[in-house]
Amino acid sequence: QVQLVESGGGLVQAGGSLRLSCVASGRTFKYYAMGWFRQAPGKEREFVAAISRSGDVLSYADSVKGRFTISRDNAKNTVYLQMNSLKPEDTAVYYCAASGTLGWTSRSHYDYSYWGQGTQVTVSS
Repeated sequence: QVQLVESGGGLVQAGGSLRLSCVASGRTFKYYAMGWFRQAPGKEREFVAAISRSGDVLSYADSVKGRFTISRDNAKNTVYLQMNSLKPEDTAVYYCAASGTLGWTSRSHYDYSYWGQGTQVTVSS
């Protein structure tokens, strides 16, 4: 089992940047595919980005492609989401998720067994 703790959210103006971090407990982090999802008020949780165990396979939602970058540091048990050129529509609670069964990446939240508590990102216009 793995526990996930996100940080790095906050309030930023449109066009600004934030970097989210997600630290995982345990010594088996390198065996988990990782994903970032977000949920805005009144909306369903949606896929943002995912990264494979080794970090060589990346996947992005079309809405963030070219603006967000997912990465991981297996030595630090940490996955990152660098968010640039933020827009008001990026406002949401961002969740980190882990899967011990995925061979590569997945855009479906059903494929992830472990979730963090979320971190709020608010982008003002």
